[in-house]
Amino acid sequence: MAKSMTEGKPLKLILQFALPLLMGNIFQQTYNIVDAAIVGNYLGTKALASVGASASVQFLVMGFCIGICCGFGIPVAQRFGAKDYNSMRSCIFHAGLLSVIAAVILTVTCALLCPSILHILSTPDDIYSNSYKYLLILFLGIPFTILYNLLSGILRSVGDSKTPFVFLVISTILNILLDLFCIIVMKWGCAGAAAATITAQAVSGILCFIYMWKKFPILRLSKNDCKIKGNVVTNMLVMGVPMGLQYSVTAIGSMVMQSANNGLGSVYVSGFTAGMRIKQFAMCPFDAIATAVSTFCSQNLGAGKHGRIKKGLCEGIVTGVLYGICAGLVLVFFGGTLSRIFISAEETEVLAASAKYLRCLGYFYWSLGILNVCRMTVQGLGYPGRAIFSGVVEMVARIAVSKIFVPLYGFTAICFADQSAWVSAVLYIVPVCYFCTRFVQDNSKKKKE
Repeated sequence: MAKSMTEGKPLKLILQFALPLLMGNIFQQTYNIVDAAIVGNYLGTKALASVGASASVQFLVMGFCIGICCGFGIPVAQRFGAKDYNSMRSCIFHAGLLSVIAAVILTVTCALLCPSILHILSTPDDIYSNSYKYLLILFLGIPFTILYNLLSGILRSVGDSKTPFVFLVISTILNILLDLFCIIVMKWGCAGAAAATITAQAVSGILCFIYMWKKFPILRLSKNDCKIKGNVVTNMLVMGVPMGLQYSVTAIGSMVMQSANNGLGSVYVSGFTAGMRIKQFAMCPFDAIATAVSTFCSQNLGAGKHGRIKKGLCEGIVTGVLYGICAGLVLVFFGGTLSRIFISAEETEVLAASAKYLRCLGYFYWSLGILNVCRMTVQGLGYPGRAIFSGVVEMVARIAVSKIFVPLYGFTAICFADQSAWVSAVLYIVPVCYFCTRFVQDNSKKKKE
């Protein structure tokens, strides 16, 4: 059911919206955890390294797909908040058209460049073959990634965060079953893990489409809605491409860091992979809170209720920071224990590397509560270009640490690369977010005068 966030207490609305989104993110990350756990325990640590050796480029490509879909949802949320449903459906049509074009270009390009990407990442020879099979299959599944994220983004734009969660639960269960079948029964190795993941994503995307068509008459497109309009195309690209690039720019720094870590050997690749899976899982609440705040701000911007934007932003930041402190403590004190999900007790070196990585992350985890909420709010207010620069700051920080400090301090420098990026980006995005909220508020006052 579509739901407006322009009336009621901001924090209550944000948390109500964020809860199903959080659960959905957790189940989505469960994809990765199940893959890594089964691969690590049944195929060994080298297979786990094969899955993780290209994690940064997976984040770059999949992040771009998720980013453009989130960006396409912003105009939809603004039109929904303004109750301009004809324009909203026109935005949905253009979002679908542009997503199809993006899916074709990205799938073909990434599949062809897959060997070159692994060489750029300095993938060790002993894991190259499995890394290639895993990455290629994920690239071939890009259309399914875009399908689900586009449709779920549209549903969230009109206030429905519960439905995408339900479909993710179904697809996660399917993913677990397919993982076990493809890896243990069919003996497909790392390729089986990738095949299970994209199959589950395809199911969740198809279910989303069927549900939208049957249950949301307001989202059904008529012939009049399906007319290409240059101004709408421009608006959608202005919102979607910068958000996609923001994810990708951030990932470029991660690729340089991944390459530096890969050069340290398969022990550190395995430890980093296990730690990264736990890090991504622990980041789910940040993404849920930030997306909820962004949707809240987008709808209230469309409704002209600018006073609610500042209040929702402040309450979102406080919520994110409090969670970050709690999650950071868990990573500091229980990182080694959590790493046992993926790594057997006999692999003491790999366990020690993973625990060290998580412990160092935990000290600065609170900063993500500020970074994610402020960045998503800037995007939701219609300033994706300014949000991109926070990704540039992250990229520069990770590259600097990888190129300058990894040769000197090895894996210890890897353990502090993310934190350097987060804190640097926070120093940029906080004043930018402040001025953006002030700008839309001042504009509102001028129009009333």
